[in-house]
Amino acid sequence: MKSNIGKTDRTIRIILGVAIIAIGAYSNSWWGALGVILLLTGVIKVCPAYLPFGISTCKK
Repeated sequence: MKSNIGKTDRTIRIILGVAIIAIGAYSNSWWGALGVILLLTGVIKVCPAYLPFGISTCKK
């Protein structure tokens, strides 16, 4: 798949993902699952939610 997440978007996703995972682990809640989604999309540089709308934060 073609990358559709730019550098700033990727950085924010990774930082928020790690923070939400930590909060979820600390409070023993399911919120960590949301952090995993953010972290995963930041690492692979593809956001499936952007695809139907043609959104891309990458510089072309």
